[in-house]
Amino acid sequence: MFQTQIAGAAWDDDTQRWIVTTSRQDRLSAKYLVIAGGILSKAKLPRIPGIETYAGKAFHTSRWDYGYTGGSASEPMVNLADKRVGIIGTGATAVQVVPKLAESAKELFIFQRTPSTVGWRGNKPTDTEWFKSLEPGWQWERVENFTNAVMGTQPEVDMVQDAWTEMMWVGVKGDVQTPEEIAELERIDFVNMEGVRHRIEDLVDDLDTAEKLKPWYGQWCKRPCFHDEYLPAFNHPNVHLVDTDGQGVERITAAGPVVDGEEYPLDLLIYASGFEVTTDYDHRLGFDPTGRHGVPLSEAWSDGPHTLHGVLAHGFPNLLMISTVQGGWGTNFVHYLSETSNHVAQVIAECEAQGIATIEASTQAEEEWLMVLYGTVAGVARYNATCTPGYMNSEQEMNAKSARNLAYLGSIIDYAKHLKAWRDAGGMVGAEVTSGR
Repeated sequence: MFQTQIAGAAWDDDTQRWIVTTSRQDRLSAKYLVIAGGILSKAKLPRIPGIETYAGKAFHTSRWDYGYTGGSASEPMVNLADKRVGIIGTGATAVQVVPKLAESAKELFIFQRTPSTVGWRGNKPTDTEWFKSLEPGWQWERVENFTNAVMGTQPEVDMVQDAWTEMMWVGVKGDVQTPEEIAELERIDFVNMEGVRHRIEDLVDDLDTAEKLKPWYGQWCKRPCFHDEYLPAFNHPNVHLVDTDGQGVERITAAGPVVDGEEYPLDLLIYASGFEVTTDYDHRLGFDPTGRHGVPLSEAWSDGPHTLHGVLAHGFPNLLMISTVQGGWGTNFVHYLSETSNHVAQVIAECEAQGIATIEASTQAEEEWLMVLYGTVAGVARYNATCTPGYMNSEQEMNAKSARNLAYLGSIIDYAKHLKAWRDAGGMVGAEVTSGR
């Protein structure tokens, strides 16, 4: 059902069905409700004072207005030729957007709170003959090879050979304990980041701009970016870096952003401020599922998420979730989503084969899974404590609730092993089931 949003979902214990309503006034009945609401799907605007007072044109990058900018995804934005454009944010989205804006805008102002790590991209055409030589199953072999490479389990052969796989995953291994092991990982981390900083010096002509673009934090404090046109864009005479020294934009007036007391009047203000990652799950979904006894998810999870494997939840029969909330997490989201989708499909198939009417997690299993998650977070917590604010460390605002809102921070391959071991054990240990319809 395309172009249709879920308005609400409520469990009916009498019929043992989910009653789902939509933005098109549909009323649907389903035995199982699988929620795949996206990982980075709900746009986030920055909490900048005065943001609502801006009088010029503004939009979030995920709501791009080609009617205003002109052009398309493959054509120049010709309507910006006489416009002063500002962009707030320098993360993964801005790294992609800035080079195209630099080509089109009369003037471009890039407002930076914290610089990104930007490595080489090296994009090139796929060799046709090489592609034809691949044996069946190459896709999954390549997926697992990549995951092993970026998680520090260096495979004998690097099948991907990109900047991701060149960087050893450091600071996140829960089994790294000794001072010597920690020191060695910190050394590797520093060497990798020094390479990034030297690359900036090589590509950005203005020394002052280059210094301000250098990231001074651990390589996994923020999601690394890879692009070959972002840094050279700062050499264009129409491109201006407005560095806020980690403070962010001070406020926004009707004319534009204010940084260190200076106002920057703009025609267009673009928010490259990303997506919600650590906010309440129901908020990100856009609806609040209601489980047994009319209890909404927001109430059941008022102290943080409660799940088994990030998939099943007590009080929400036949609700299966595919997300990073107490589920997997990794560089390659497709890998994680594939593993979890497979698990959900097999759980439903097994329920049908056994004549199970309802399935949900037990409260004991939920707490046991939380302890498994905590077991993967030790190295990450130590590492993130040294990082600048960002979604990796909940903007450095961790509390008891956000401590439950974590993912499995080991390898996706290890997470998948947990799921498979649970299925292979049989008996659906930790799940409460009823038989019948």
